[in-house]
Amino acid sequence: MKVIVCGAGQVGLNIARYLAGQKNDVTIIDRSAKLIRKVGEMLDVQALEGHASDPNLLEQAGLGDADMIIAVTISDEVNMVACQIAHSLFNVPTKIARIRNQSYLDPQWSDLFTRDNLPIDVVISPEVEVADAIYRRLEVPGAFDTLPFSDDKVRVLGLRLDEHCPVVDTPLRQLTELFPDLRVRVLAILRGGKLFVPLADDHMEVGDGVYIAVETKHVARAMGVFGHEEEAARRIVVIGGGSVGLNLARRLENRTPRLNVKIIEYDEERAAFVADKMSRTVVIHGDALDPEILREANVSEAETVVAVTNEDEVNILATLLAKQNGCARAVTLINNTVYGPLIDSMGIDVHVDPREMTVSTILRHIRRGRIRDLHSIGDGAAEVIEAEILEASSVAGKNLRQVKFPRGVVVGAITRGSEVIVPRGETVFAPGDRVVVLALTESVKTVEQLFSVHLEFF
Repeated sequence: MKVIVCGAGQVGLNIARYLAGQKNDVTIIDRSAKLIRKVGEMLDVQALEGHASDPNLLEQAGLGDADMIIAVTISDEVNMVACQIAHSLFNVPTKIARIRNQSYLDPQWSDLFTRDNLPIDVVISPEVEVADAIYRRLEVPGAFDTLPFSDDKVRVLGLRLDEHCPVVDTPLRQLTELFPDLRVRVLAILRGGKLFVPLADDHMEVGDGVYIAVETKHVARAMGVFGHEEEAARRIVVIGGGSVGLNLARRLENRTPRLNVKIIEYDEERAAFVADKMSRTVVIHGDALDPEILREANVSEAETVVAVTNEDEVNILATLLAKQNGCARAVTLINNTVYGPLIDSMGIDVHVDPREMTVSTILRHIRRGRIRDLHSIGDGAAEVIEAEILEASSVAGKNLRQVKFPRGVVVGAITRGSEVIVPRGETVFAPGDRVVVLALTESVKTVEQLFSVHLEFF
């Protein structure tokens, strides 16, 4: 597959790295000579310096015979123009653009991104994705990651294990014996910064991050088995009234009644704007690093503080101050990957990486086979994939033991109609099944092939 990536920032660089690693023909364009040099040093791709909306440069990049353009520059307008040129001049089949300005996404302009107007096939809004991801984490307190699959019949949860976890030091093969009706599959363990797929004789240790697949209606019981019985927050303080904070507050108001939500926003004009959009949420104008403002927001009585300003340092310091003042739990938005490894040692419970979510959304539209959903985890170390089994798939009619899954791949759950199946060795894959699979990055291509339709079917 030939792909043109416009923008060599963190998202563009990671997408190019993923695609090049799987032997795709990738060209990346950016106006920054420094970023283009960095790409050239790190990746085996073609890297061109210049404006991503320049037709001559796009032609030089090979857009004429490209399968896809992914526009993720810092400018929404450049992303839109690049997709328009790809459509009008080069007839590129698939066009993906990141759009951050929420005005473009207003429902009243729903016809904007159509073939007859701005022909963008997939519009990605990081602010909306981040708000949704934080809301999911608030739904399952105690989880540092919450990923829905199969129309939310299955969830993949990321959990941190402490000394109170009942199953620490227990071989995984014994979990079924100890909890015969526990509908959970351990998918991966994050230990010492390394993500790996455990074997049946492996055990979990204090401090591990564990990814599990569980039927959604059994989430509460699974959390208890893994040592987490936190109650959902009823009082939440959101620091930052930007697009993420506003989208999150709207979700909290619309989906969770009788919830006490306060927003702290530094900019007076923005605070007034947000207050006008809210019906029950209290908006406080002020600096979240000011102890008086934190007292006014009553953070000492809040169960959760969520920091989503545009400044990583403000997010980190504000949540630390809130916890010092008695807030039980902290969720922090982090854009700079340098801070990621430090978060746990700081006492922040959950950090959210917008880059990882944007990459996941783009990969959903790149992966081959019958891929219905996909989330990148562990800073790109693995992907959790939901695939649909077609009648001509190589796995259809075979049981789990018969399918030659490579090392680094584990099947977490199968949804068959309304039934969720925790797979065993004798479980047979049937056409129409939706299968949740975790695959380390180096094994993803094999998973794609397994769930693809063979050419001889046609």
